Amino acid sequence: MPELTDMQYIRALAKRYDFSFSKGLGQNFLIDPEVCPAIAEYGIPSKECGVLEIGTGFGVLTQQLAMRSEQVVAVELDRRLQPVLQETLADFPHVSVVWQDIMKVDPAAFLKAQFGDSEVAVCANLPYYITSPILMHLLESGAKFRSITVMVQKEAAERLCAEIGSRQAGAVTAAVRLRGYAEQLFGVPRDAFYPAP
Repeated sequence: MPELTDMQYIRALAKRYDFSFSKGLGQNFLIDPEVCPAIAEYGIPSKECGVLEIGTGFGVLTQQLAMRSEQVVAVELDRRLQPVLQETLADFPHVSVVWQDIMKVDPAAFLKAQFGDSEVAVCANLPYYITSPILMHLLESGAKFRSITVMVQKEAAERLCAEIGSRQAGAVTAAVRLRGYAEQLFGVPRDAFYPAP
């Protein structure tokens, strides 16, 4: 299994596949060797629970999810990652990547088609610029998720966890409360990402 937290390997991988990081897509890939396992551990309640990952990056979090779940389906917009993921996810035949924009997918129909009646947890490192739209899309879809565990910018986390009626609360705060609750798990330093935000 490739060591996706090794900066030398990541740079070589990007060079080998002529991959340049897109600021427009918010591509700051999570590379911390402790954060990804923590997200996967917290986000996946059991091996039998399916996992929907939104955005793969180079597959660092995807690998951790695949070690803890029997089925991982990742939705990725950037097809330039296809050769990279063929290499980094080669050891995980139970991971499938669907090349689509999550905002153009009907979450309820997608989950049914991919996972049948199995429980599904969402795990993702979401780009800041589209955090709220993605969460609203998932929450308003009527799709049944066991849990949603996402890495978001600190301000977005505070908004998700805000008290209804507070200055920080917004539509996404209310949408979360209608379906469950939100909690902040831990902070992550800028150097846990490549390139750093």
